[in-house]
Amino acid sequence: MATDLTGTTVAFLATEGVEQVELTGPWEAIKGAGATVHLVSPEPEVQGFNHLDKADTFTTDREVHDANPGNYDALVLPGGVANPDALRTDEESVAFVKGFLDAGKVVAAICHAPWTLIEAGGVEGRKVTSWPSLRTDLRNAGAEWVDEEVVICDDGPGRLITSRNPDDIPAFNEALLDTLANLDHKVDRP
Repeated sequence: MATDLTGTTVAFLATEGVEQVELTGPWEAIKGAGATVHLVSPEPEVQGFNHLDKADTFTTDREVHDANPGNYDALVLPGGVANPDALRTDEESVAFVKGFLDAGKVVAAICHAPWTLIEAGGVEGRKVTSWPSLRTDLRNAGAEWVDEEVVICDDGPGRLITSRNPDDIPAFNEALLDTLANLDHKVDRP
């Protein structure tokens, strides 16, 4: 039986330099299951990248200053090196992520995206994975870092789902879809 996410709303937070497949892979899986998805960004457009090469440009559905975590069931943070590095220095983006964490909502991050989680105070005491170069940053922020395809952590408010890189997208999507399909409640669509 296919996953039905009708009535579920998910925000994807990204900016210039997002790794395109880490945006589009989970996006297509969630939208394909019937969820409403919004691209949230500090900018009106997001330039995707295939590693270091420019890829597609995506129009933002909501700019972060106009987005409310209360309107979403979950947040997905795609990676790419430049994307989360820029987001972690943007106060409104960090506050947006913190809003999901404080509300105990589902937050899923892949590759370099846990940098933004660190800035939002969302990894202390949590088991996570990431691109290997973030290992020390995550440990210094109080996380237990492991080298696994996908990590689902329920130790703390909400569920935190993390993966290492684009090769892990199938496992990341499966964990995210399963989690969203089993939410106890869903918010009204924004």
